Amino acid sequence: MLKVLLELAKVRITFAVALTTIAGYLLANKAFDTGLILPTLGIFLLACGSSALNHYQDSDKDMLMERTRKRPIPSGRISHTFTLIYALVLVVAGSLLVYVGSDFVGLQLGLLALIWYNAIYTPLKRKTAFAVIPGSVIGAIPPLVGWVAGGGDLLEPRALILAFFFFIWQVPHFWLLMLKYGKEYEKAGYPSITGVFDYRQIRYMTFLWTFATAATSLMIPLFGLIHSNIITILLMISAVWLVVVFAGILRKKESDFNPFFYFMRINYFVLAVIIFLSVDSLISV
Repeated sequence: MLKVLLELAKVRITFAVALTTIAGYLLANKAFDTGLILPTLGIFLLACGSSALNHYQDSDKDMLMERTRKRPIPSGRISHTFTLIYALVLVVAGSLLVYVGSDFVGLQLGLLALIWYNAIYTPLKRKTAFAVIPGSVIGAIPPLVGWVAGGGDLLEPRALILAFFFFIWQVPHFWLLMLKYGKEYEKAGYPSITGVFDYRQIRYMTFLWTFATAATSLMIPLFGLIHSNIITILLMISAVWLVVVFAGILRKKESDFNPFFYFMRINYFVLAVIIFLSVDSLISV
């Protein structure tokens, strides 16, 4: 049963969401203290609840795809009703923790992420192949919750560039998945970019979005989120590395192209940026 609950909560993804919340908190607060526990745990539970609700919403389509037909609901391991109750419990618990650990603004942001994912993005992806672009707003919100919980001003330029970076990254991250699973999405009745563009065009667009991700990361020190020269140099090296690696996406023949290789590389880059931001916030006090 525990395995099913963890699968419904998509813990590998929601754990990454929690890391961005921690980064936002550290950048605003400049200290690693107990104040980050409640908002981070709250966002984690909210994200878990949102993911469980997404399982409920997408169960009909999940049954039609090889990649998802073994998920808890389509495989018959859990009922729709239980999933809905489980999601509600997680959302309520997460909301309370965010409110206590942050403030009403933090709670509003957390609920905005929930609403944006489950009430806007999830229905929208059934209608347009480009739903991921507005849907990427979701990735920008958790670090802002951490920022607010750490005492930062939501409208401060540093907070906005932080959110913008996590927004930009989401698009190539998702489109790489589409290069791998796009045909499955089409068979399930989802509009997919693989049905709008050919693979060569998608690869070029993915490279451009990845280049934008690298370029946006270089704006982070310009906005004063990073102060250490060493961390700045490491960030620059990482950004150049990302672009060089993804230049291969333009040269590879379709038969030799492995989208998952690039999917993991862009995730490694984002994880490195989170680490750079967190470390710099602690050593630059």
